[in-house]
Order: sequence, then C-alpha cells, then structure tokens
Amino acid sequence: MTSSSAPSRKALSKIACNRLQKELVEWQVSPPAGFKHKITDNLQRWIIEFVGASGTLYAEETYQLQVDFPEHYPMEAPQVVFIPPAPLHPHIYSNGHICLDILYDSWSPAMTVSSICISILSMLSSSTEKQRPADNDRYIKNCRNGRSPKETRWWFHDDKV
Repeated sequence: MTSSSAPSRKALSKIACNRLQKELVEWQVSPPAGFKHKITDNLQRWIIEFVGASGTLYAEETYQLQVDFPEHYPMEAPQVVFIPPAPLHPHIYSNGHICLDILYDSWSPAMTVSSICISILSMLSSSTEKQRPADNDRYIKNCRNGRSPKETRWWFHDDKV
C-alpha cells in the first residue's frame, strides 16, 4: 500500500539520478542500523522499513516510510510519509504526514535518505508519550483529495519530541 499523497511525477534530472544511484549503493554497503530498503525497480520512490529503537516507546514496532524524490533532488527535499499505519506521535499525523523541519524549511542538499531516516528515528525515540498531534482531525480533513505534505505551511514550534 502506498500513500495517496504522491507528488506530480516529473522524471528525475540527470543530477538527481546520479545522486540517488550513489545513495543507493552507499545504502546497500552500509545502511543505517535497523533500516531496510525494499528493492523495487523505481528509483524515484523508495520504500523503507524500520524497527523502533530498543528502550523507547516504539521498541520492536515496525514501520514503513515512502520516500518520493522530486525532479531536482537533492536541491529539493523528497516527500517522506509513513505508510499507514503511522506511529502515534505528536508530530506524525494519522495519514502518515510528518511535521519535521528537515523535510521542509530546513532541508539541505547535503542531507541524504540515511540522514532523514536517522532524524525520524531520533524524533520517535525522544517521544515521551504516544499521541496524535492536537490538530490531527482538522489537518486530516484539510488533506483530503491527496494533498501533499509539501503543500502544508508547517509551524515548527516544539523541539521536545
């Protein structure tokens, strides 16, 4: 099952293809601990499975991320969402959208899929309670018809979790 909030799918630029092929090779040699790239023939969409870190609220729970790469990656951030069911977390909406600054305003072309994965795992690991964002229902209602999380104007105000 994949997310319905897929961005418009323009072909990857040559720079994006080269960068993704390099990242894929690096991933195959040395993936981030606990993460697994599910092999497909689509370089533009990666499915990544991971297990919550031990000693955290999400220990031994398995989740999947869908990473959609834009035409001009890495100059533009990929769209990253959880494939349902998304974990209960104050910055993860029930539709899988993730409120994490590096996926939007704080993106840097120096970041990689591995660094995104580590940041998401860190965000989960630092949580002290399992709950949805306070505005989950309103947000989900506004996301009908496949709205991308990149169309959201996020307010990054809470760095505790």
